[in-house]
Amino acid sequence: YESELLISKFTNQPLEKILEININDIPAGKEREAIIKTRINQSFFRSTILSSYNWKCCITGLSIPDFLVASHIIPWAKDEKNRLNPHNGLCLNSIHDKAFDKGFITVSADYKIKVSKYFNDFRKEKLVADLFLKYENQPIVLPDRFLPSKEFLEYHHKNIFRK
Repeated sequence: YESELLISKFTNQPLEKILEININDIPAGKEREAIIKTRINQSFFRSTILSSYNWKCCITGLSIPDFLVASHIIPWAKDEKNRLNPHNGLCLNSIHDKAFDKGFITVSADYKIKVSKYFNDFRKEKLVADLFLKYENQPIVLPDRFLPSKEFLEYHHKNIFRK
């Protein structure tokens, strides 16, 4: 894309022409039926985790239910035996859930938030500082029951976290 943008500027032609995009030939947005796998009893896991954390994100304290996720410490696909184990869950808001799943943040075995060095390149961005950097080494709010397993947290740190 960047090379096409440079060519567009250099030749003084619209980017659409350089990319050979025909605005009259946009594909139709269609649907198709598919057979999918559904996570059975996922609702049990979600309600157990969210209620254990009093319906609040353990990092930010956000309490809007539509933004809360029962996040697996060891991913669903990696450990069939512990998929519904409440000790394998954290209550996170959707952005921290995504960051946790992708390994940009983790929770240490002493329940402190660790932030990936990946964010070093973005330290000057206020939003990055507000959403991630300010939580470095801060403790999570622990649940009333079903404490996150230290073994599972160590797995996440070792296998998923981007150090």
